[in-house]
Amino acid sequence: MTDAIARQFSRFAETEAKDRSPLYEMLARGVASDAGVLAFLADLPAQKQQPNLLLAAVRFVCGTQTNWQGFRAALLDQREAVHAEMLKRRTQTNEPGRCAVLLPAFARLPGRLALIEVGASAGLCLLPDRYGYVYNGHEPFGATAPVFPCSANETAPIPTTLPEVIWRAGLDLNPLDVRNDDDMAWLEALVWPDQPDRLARLRAAIAVARADPPRLVAGDLLTSLPALAAEAPKDATLVVFHTAVLAYVEDADARAGFVRTISDLGAVWISNEMPGVFPDIAAKLNGRGPKGGFLLSVNGEPTAWTDSHGAWIEWIAG
Repeated sequence: MTDAIARQFSRFAETEAKDRSPLYEMLARGVASDAGVLAFLADLPAQKQQPNLLLAAVRFVCGTQTNWQGFRAALLDQREAVHAEMLKRRTQTNEPGRCAVLLPAFARLPGRLALIEVGASAGLCLLPDRYGYVYNGHEPFGATAPVFPCSANETAPIPTTLPEVIWRAGLDLNPLDVRNDDDMAWLEALVWPDQPDRLARLRAAIAVARADPPRLVAGDLLTSLPALAAEAPKDATLVVFHTAVLAYVEDADARAGFVRTISDLGAVWISNEMPGVFPDIAAKLNGRGPKGGFLLSVNGEPTAWTDSHGAWIEWIAG
C-alpha cells in the first residue's frame, strides 16, 4: 500500500509542484521516500492520502515548515492532531484565480447568466463578475481588487467586459462559510506557502464574498443538481460548471450520469479538469497538452488548456 502512496507523492512533486513550488516539490519527494510518514498516511482512508491534504493539514496544525527535517518532525510530533484534521477536512482549494480561465468561456455565452458551480467550496469562483482581470499585461478591467493576472495565447478570445450574472448558487458536500474564520483559515492553509501573491488575492476575494456571500447548498452533485437548477430564472442562460472536482467522483459511470443530468437540464456544461477525468473529451485532441494542465471543455468539446490555478490559458477551439 505504501508503494502506491509513494508514487502518488512522486507524481505530485514532478507534475504539479515542480517549477511552481520548490518547497512542496521538496516536501513531496521527502514523503515519497520516508517509511514513517508513508506508514502514517497508510493508516488513513485512501481518499485522505492526497498530497495537498497532508501538506495543508501540517501547515494548519504546525505552521509552515521550510525544510524536510522540520516538516517530518512537526508531523510526527503532532501526528494525532494532523490525523484528526485530515479526517475532518477536504482539499477544497477554492482558487478564485481560476475565474480568469473560465471568463473567456462565460463571455461567449448568450444573454444573462445563471451560474451553478458544483464542488463550490466557499463559492469564490461563483463571483467572476466581481473581480478584476489583466490578460497578457494589458489594461486591467473589472474590479480593482482582487485582480487576477493571466497569460493567454494569440487565439484566445480575451474578454474586455464582464458577464451579466443575475443568479448564482453553489453545490458542495461540505460548503465552507466565508464568514467563518476557521473555514477561511483552512482555505489559506491550502494555498502553497511560496506563492504569497495567490494568498493576497485569495484574501481579497474572501473580502468580496463576505460583502455579499453567494448562496451555497449542501448536497451531492450526482443527486442534488436538478432541484437546485429548477430554482434558476428561466430567462437566463443556465451554466453548470466545475473545476478540479470530478476527479473525486471515481466511478466513470457516475461521472457519465452527471453529464447526462446536465444535458437533461438543457444547461451549458463547462468543465475544467485534468484531462484524464473525461478521457473521451481528451481523446478528441491530437497529442498531449501541457504537463499538469487542465482541459477546459464546453458541452463536451475541448476548448482550452488551462493552468490549474488560472495563471495561463491556451485556447484550442475555433
